[in-house]
Amino acid sequence: MDVIRLENMLFYGYHGVSKSEKELGGKFEVDLELFLSLKKPGKSDLLQDTIDYEAVYKIVDACSHRNKYYLIEALAENISDTLLKEFPIERIIVRVRKPNAPVKGVLDYVEVELDRSSN
Repeated sequence: MDVIRLENMLFYGYHGVSKSEKELGGKFEVDLELFLSLKKPGKSDLLQDTIDYEAVYKIVDACSHRNKYYLIEALAENISDTLLKEFPIERIIVRVRKPNAPVKGVLDYVEVELDRSSN
């Protein structure tokens, strides 16, 4: 199976449990791995035979702004569901990172990873 990756997409959203996260918002990073056959576009060199990366980015952006989620797990699930419905993807891996997560401790970020398929 072939894969298209979109790495380190950056969005600003209002996701989190605390009141300040819902009101002030914060940065979220998203990585995608889209599994599908790339044989046809590899031979044709035509955009209509593959997945438009900009269209994918816009959908992830919309998912990040459309709702306020308590959990980044819910945001990742919404991204996964939406992309699987919109594109001929056989499998998707979605990673959502929350830099500066409000935990009492030192860490770079909190990340969730979902692995879903169209079946």
